[in-house]
Amino acid sequence: MNAYIFPGQGAQFIGMGKELYDSSAEAKSLFDKANEILGFEITKIMFEGEAEELKQTRVTQPAIFLHSTIQAAVLGDSFQPDMVAGHSLGEFSALVANKTLSFEDGLQLVSKRAQAMQKACDANPGTMAAVLGLEDAVVEKACADTPGVVVAANYNCPGQLVISGELSAVEAACEVLKEAGAKRALLLPVGGAFHSPLMEPAREELEAAIRAVNFSNPVCPVYQNVTASAISDPEQIQQNLIAQLTAPVRWTQSVQQMIADGGASFIEVGPGKVLQGLVRKINREVEVAQS
Repeated sequence: MNAYIFPGQGAQFIGMGKELYDSSAEAKSLFDKANEILGFEITKIMFEGEAEELKQTRVTQPAIFLHSTIQAAVLGDSFQPDMVAGHSLGEFSALVANKTLSFEDGLQLVSKRAQAMQKACDANPGTMAAVLGLEDAVVEKACADTPGVVVAANYNCPGQLVISGELSAVEAACEVLKEAGAKRALLLPVGGAFHSPLMEPAREELEAAIRAVNFSNPVCPVYQNVTASAISDPEQIQQNLIAQLTAPVRWTQSVQQMIADGGASFIEVGPGKVLQGLVRKINREVEVAQS
């Protein structure tokens, strides 16, 4: 079975999507429509902007979403997913790809998500840190035992977790984890404490927007970050998407479940190759490819 996977924040690069825009009339039309919906020329930033500008959350998230969804759209009849999943932001791309959300609704939700997250970051400053070389349970216990807000946020692959929360709590947890034998426990250059309780204001703001959008029956199941299981019921998909901002990204568990359910070929759609690398670390037996 073919599993299509969609990257999240961090996969962006200057020039992303330019080849699609230049080579496909359908892609050009969708990019032009995106500029209208967003009210600014995101294509100009994506194709030839400054790296600092592209790194802004309000730009990064729609940019990655556009690259991924438009790439899937131009694949045409060759795009036949049996299952889809996306890492954090990538879940929105996955839901457009499996026809749960329309392109327009998906883009507007991603734009609102980016703005809500930026506001939450400004109101509740926080950070994230990558932890390498420890069992999940050790990281979870260190977070639970550390005073303040710090939680396991991204289960990327065995031995690679990201923790998230208040700066002082994350720093304290990193020291504990180094003493516990972590190969690395280092702060990441991110704008806030994503997938932690500090994102609650953003979750509340995004909930209203998500509830106002039509969720259709998908053409194949989505393995959602919150549950790491196959979901096809539109109402359940909607609920999980609302919960996603403050819940951990269970990527390791999602990929393992996709493989258990018959996923044999993992095709990454969008910028970068980060997810292919993670899938290889989760299971070396499956095929990985770029669309």
